[in-house]
Amino acid sequence: MSRLETAEEFHARVAAATDAEGRLPVAIEEMPGWDIFPFEPDGLRIKPLEPLQDAEPPREGEDPADCFCRQPMPPERAARIAWRNQRWLLVTLDMKLPVSLILRPVEHFDIADLPDDMAAEMGVLMVRVTAAVEELPSVGRCHIGRYGDGGAHAHPFFFGRPARMGQLRGSCLLDWEENLPPVPDDVRLANAGHVGRRLVERVGGQGPAWEA
Repeated sequence: MSRLETAEEFHARVAAATDAEGRLPVAIEEMPGWDIFPFEPDGLRIKPLEPLQDAEPPREGEDPADCFCRQPMPPERAARIAWRNQRWLLVTLDMKLPVSLILRPVEHFDIADLPDDMAAEMGVLMVRVTAAVEELPSVGRCHIGRYGDGGAHAHPFFFGRPARMGQLRGSCLLDWEENLPPVPDDVRLANAGHVGRRLVERVGGQGPAWEA
């Protein structure tokens, strides 16, 4: 069996590819050369590589007692719940896409420690949310993201990629999103409300909080 590479070995291998300023070359034939990349590649340069950290920094909620899920939900966030049941919440995010949602368990679990029954539920919910998002006339595709570096509570994202805007395809969607104009609140809630109502039809639970 091959030996697994350490973090130090990986970092050293990357550092060996940097220039005198500690910068990696821009791989123009990769993402900067894609038609979906939002920035002109001329003058683009990568930040100098930082030293390897001594340890992974703690995330919010590493201690469940400190996680947001143990605190009362702020009224403004509670008012943005598009769908819920006893074990899951689907919350609308204020982003610049037709619809942006975050799914999270009510109890404190990260994805890697979800019990099997909840992992199965999450799979079904992800399929149902995706299908509902892709029914929206302004959406061409539903992107799903899981990063996990900010919080230790499971929170996969669902992003409605605007329909027929070819430059917004693929992994650069969120780079474009930051530069788009805001979505009117009534439009955002109408789109999220459709997703919430579809989940009620397909898996039960309660629909949009703002329609209750």
